[in-house]
Amino acid sequence: MPKPNIHPQWYPEAKVYCDGEVVMTVGSTKPELHVDIWSGNHPFFTGTQKILDAEGRVERFRRKYSGSTKAQQTPKGKKGTDKAVAKTNSPKASKKR
Repeated sequence: MPKPNIHPQWYPEAKVYCDGEVVMTVGSTKPELHVDIWSGNHPFFTGTQKILDAEGRVERFRRKYSGSTKAQQTPKGKKGTDKAVAKTNSPKASKKR
């Protein structure tokens, strides 16, 4: 049994409105609910969903990254950049130690 005077009032027949029309009744703590989208007009549930992307995501990814990248342009023998090599061989690096 719920404690008295601590729970909100329950409306078992609360009306749900979408675009000014009553679309269903549900139980709620508010007598009226106003919504923009419900299952009766949502494209997923009505089957009128439009696919905006004619190409697949994988195809778009392959097309975007099919060209050469920086990792492919560096020679296989070298690791790191010339700046990193210059820092280790610089006179300032040896003076600090």
